[in-house]
Amino acid sequence: MSNHAFEESVPRMTKGRLPQHPPQHRPTAGASIGNSHSTVKIPLKSQGTNISEGSQRVDDLERAKRLDQEDLGTGHAQSYHGKLLIWLSFQSVGVIYGDIGTSPLYVLSSTFDSHPSWDDLVGALSIIIWSLILIVTLKYCFIVLAAGDHGHGGTFALYSLLARSMNIAPEDPYNPRRATEPTSHDRKDDAKFINKGLRGFLENSSRAKLALQIFGVLGVSLVIADGILTPAQSVLGAVQGVRVVNPSLGKPAVTGIACCILALFFLVQPFGTSKLGTAFAPIVTVWLLFNLGSGIYNLARYDYTVLKAFSPHYAFAYLIRNRHEGWKSLSGLLLAFTGVEAMFANLAAFSKKAVQISWLGITFPCLLFAYIGQAAFISMDTTRTAYSNPFFYTVPPGTLYFSLIIAVLAAVVASQALITSTFQLLSQVMRLSYFPNLKVVHTSKLFHYHMYIPAANWLLMVCTVAVTAIFDNTTALGSAYGVCAILVTLLSTFMVALVAILIWQIPLYFILPVFLVFFALDATYTSAVLTKIPQGAWFTLVFGFVLSSILMLWRYGKEAQWAAESTKRLRPESLLNLKRTPPHLARQWGGTRIGTVPGLGIFFSKSDDPSVVSTSFAQFLTKFAARPRVVVFFHVRSLSIPYVSPADRYIVARAAPGVFGPYSYRVVLRHGYADHVLRPGLDAEIVHQIERILSGGDPGSIAELDALRAAYTAQTVYVVGKETMRLQRQKVGVRVWIRRMLLTAFLCILDNSRAKMADMDLDADRIVEVGFVTDL
Repeated sequence: MSNHAFEESVPRMTKGRLPQHPPQHRPTAGASIGNSHSTVKIPLKSQGTNISEGSQRVDDLERAKRLDQEDLGTGHAQSYHGKLLIWLSFQSVGVIYGDIGTSPLYVLSSTFDSHPSWDDLVGALSIIIWSLILIVTLKYCFIVLAAGDHGHGGTFALYSLLARSMNIAPEDPYNPRRATEPTSHDRKDDAKFINKGLRGFLENSSRAKLALQIFGVLGVSLVIADGILTPAQSVLGAVQGVRVVNPSLGKPAVTGIACCILALFFLVQPFGTSKLGTAFAPIVTVWLLFNLGSGIYNLARYDYTVLKAFSPHYAFAYLIRNRHEGWKSLSGLLLAFTGVEAMFANLAAFSKKAVQISWLGITFPCLLFAYIGQAAFISMDTTRTAYSNPFFYTVPPGTLYFSLIIAVLAAVVASQALITSTFQLLSQVMRLSYFPNLKVVHTSKLFHYHMYIPAANWLLMVCTVAVTAIFDNTTALGSAYGVCAILVTLLSTFMVALVAILIWQIPLYFILPVFLVFFALDATYTSAVLTKIPQGAWFTLVFGFVLSSILMLWRYGKEAQWAAESTKRLRPESLLNLKRTPPHLARQWGGTRIGTVPGLGIFFSKSDDPSVVSTSFAQFLTKFAARPRVVVFFHVRSLSIPYVSPADRYIVARAAPGVFGPYSYRVVLRHGYADHVLRPGLDAEIVHQIERILSGGDPGSIAELDALRAAYTAQTVYVVGKETMRLQRQKVGVRVWIRRMLLTAFLCILDNSRAKMADMDLDADRIVEVGFVTDL
């Protein structure tokens, strides 16, 4: 906003009388006030209780510390016990395991091109069994889930955990990681650190830092790509079962049915993870139990000798015997554990215990019997066609129509696993400034990390329907689909090993053998699936590269923005000449005497650091050489909990009166995601919070109270900084040209992204924007 426009707006500011404690703005108990080093609290027996003389005031420094510690802990994992844990475990069946649980629809058909021999069939079955045991159960269920970042999962959570424990990434100066607690290695504990060499290498090597950052964002990108491919693969695989009943049904009809089902599925996402999980869990549970029953039936009736597949000898013999073809077939066999990444990515939504209970208690045994039963039937199949559609050909007699219905339903539900993962991961990258702000809707007040992102949902829907229409068969989709899963597991193996060494401080000689086993498994699968690049895997690689580039670009731009804004973060002594009375601006700002205008000014501040002048106030002061009679520095602290108790919602402290004027205060508003706080009448709430603690009766407080009421009655304005960023001119060079190109792209995205204050619902006629330019 220009100076002229602002000057014209001031006389027209809305005036009003101080409300006499209306119910909607009634002050809450527990407001506190103090200077920058201590706070004072007036304890109240209840709301509306009259304050007695100042004798009731007590020191409130401990309360302020307590609230800060509470805010540090709001990003931690929720803890569930008893019936609530069982309910959450049940929900996780409906959300997490629909993907890996529907793999029996297409694994064997993606592995074999013709009817397999008994030896090859049992060898492939052995690979499936041991992959589920080693990769899913041992690695993910017991090791990877333990490496979450305060309850958050995914490769980016691993990167966040490593970055926070070591000096390998700059932090957002306006968000000093209040949502996470420092790890033990953030403290002065280097003398006991047993892996100093590796830690020093990562902290001092720019290439190692970049590689670790790329690993983190690539993992996010691949899971989001999986969120596009999983619905297409699972729904199309289920609908293809219709052709078993009606072979005359053509591909266009199958593809059209799949696209319609997918579109309907995305339309129900706004209901939220908890409701969808509770609704979908019975479907997935029935599906898994049906597979369990079918497997036991086929095993008992046809060929129990396939149980020899529990011996890993048959897996190695299969690979040795088939050589190159056996190695290539791994690209189909790995589909048995695609979706395993959803176990970790959805960790925040369900907790480690819930995921472990649901996997070990129902999903794992049901999948084992499903694959064993399919192998038992195929080994005795005289038609030599069952391998081409292993699930529908191997269901017990009389259950074909039921199996078709439950398969379609389970396949639709399977899409939920990676869609929920996408929402979880996007919230992480936005929180750590790797992605533009999108609107996040928390869908549960009981489970804090159940969330829905509308823009991401609709974009996923468009991409998924388009991919389904383009690929139109599960074999081509499986090639692209498999790359996502195996690359994410490979990245997770590397990063969890680093967490074990650097965070858990396990000696390298213990970690190395375990790491080599899992790395060998992941690398073997990865090498096989990369042969599918021409058949569809190229899509995953291209999508991952593009999305990773966007994440890295946004982070690069934000770091440049932070560096530029740091030059504008002023301390009082660099803004004001306090030696002169009345105070004047510092010489570099013109040395003008600072005047006082009637009214109350509420200055929004990105930071609650009392040692730094709010940018909105600094710009106001330097432009107009005037300040309101009463100044309030207002900071909003959002917490990852649904509600903040009214008694603890506000923290009020005196700002330095000699710097900002005799009547100046700092107010921190703490709110949860379900609290609607930035609403009309907020100014009245702020005034009442300050008024409450100025009602002590001593002469100084009475003078402050009178000044506050007079200022509020005169006029109240919210002052918000309006930042415009532009590229500074530099000498021409290759690096300068590349930097300008990257920052130009960043600014283009920034101009079209959602502002953090987009949900601000304040009185429009009381908002004043003070514009300023930041050169990048």
